[in-house]
Amino acid sequence: MYVVCVTVYVTPGKAEDFIEATIKNAMGARKEPGNVCFDVSQAVDDANRFFLYEVYHSEEDFKAHQQTPHYLEWRDAVQDWMAQKRQGVKHIRVFPGK
Repeated sequence: MYVVCVTVYVTPGKAEDFIEATIKNAMGARKEPGNVCFDVSQAVDDANRFFLYEVYHSEEDFKAHQQTPHYLEWRDAVQDWMAQKRQGVKHIRVFPGK
């Protein structure tokens, strides 16, 4: 499994817009055959900090996700709402296994 963890800091006043756009992207991703999981979380101590937890069967499935209309729409919509560049870390899942 290929795991992508993304932390996003949103400009104050844009959290609700970010949530709406990100849920739309997550719902689209969950329909992709290569997607296993796409969770969207908001920090308890900072309403402008978000964590996206995405799991795909493979790196190729993640790359395919990045070409979908819902991802491209999300990327373009949220780019001006970010207080800083989003921080993505990619992983290979160790446990539980495949």
